[in-house]
Amino acid sequence: MPLFSFSQSNFDSFLTLSDTLNKPRRNAIIITEAAIGSLTLLGLNQLWYADYERSKFHTINDNNEWLQMDKMGHVFTSYQMGKHGAQLLNWSGVSKKDQLIYGATLGFGFLTTVEILDGYSKEWGFSWGDILANASGTGLYIGQELLWNEQRISLKFSFHQTKYASQSPEKLGKGFLEQILKDYNGQTYWLSANLHSFFKEQSVPKWLNLAVGYGADGMFNGVKDVDNQLLTNLNRQRQFYLSLDVNLNNIETNSKLLKSVLDIFNMIKIPFPTIEFAKKGCVFHLFYY
Repeated sequence: MPLFSFSQSNFDSFLTLSDTLNKPRRNAIIITEAAIGSLTLLGLNQLWYADYERSKFHTINDNNEWLQMDKMGHVFTSYQMGKHGAQLLNWSGVSKKDQLIYGATLGFGFLTTVEILDGYSKEWGFSWGDILANASGTGLYIGQELLWNEQRISLKFSFHQTKYASQSPEKLGKGFLEQILKDYNGQTYWLSANLHSFFKEQSVPKWLNLAVGYGADGMFNGVKDVDNQLLTNLNRQRQFYLSLDVNLNNIETNSKLLKSVLDIFNMIKIPFPTIEFAKKGCVFHLFYY
């Protein structure tokens, strides 16, 4: 028990925000992010793009694919990377201005580099739609910091396995982890708004959010395959959701370690009763994720 208390105290001390610029922390963040980013890009170049034929740099227009679910993935990733990039600089005592310039743009910078690699691959191409999505995620974070100095609206993610992946594992993923990334039918992206931040009512719990979600269903390919009768008969449709959510950042705790863990998991939408709106009508889910 004393050993646990000692470790907890050390963690809390380490995670405490610096009031002034802490150069060792800042330098460690810069070196770590540069190393991880470089290794990730090298890994993608060698393990992913090496399997496909290279080409001259070219652009593509893929804005009509996957009912824009892939674009929502770009928005979400850019937002989350920017959020945590800014928070790390805040931890090291960097000024608010520099947090937004060098931290909040982390996702946009990294994903733009990946997009350039796509531009030199014959299989894909540089997509201005993806760039716009990346900028939207970064803008959602920076805009709220400039307007409210807090994130009143968070961008979250949820996933459930679908029947489509087993029918097309090469396209939609062979296992659960692959399907999270590839099966757009099971992904839902949420704008989760903290009610207390907007209304400042003491009767409204600080952890209570209202969430609006977007998903899609009936997709085996990016666009509808008119030559395949089986796929043509699938009812590709957009889905919209209304639900409650929990802002894990607003759960009271004296442990900075637990606070940090909750902040990481706050990117995931908590399952709640949900109303779905789609072409098939209105459907109530007791617990949707």
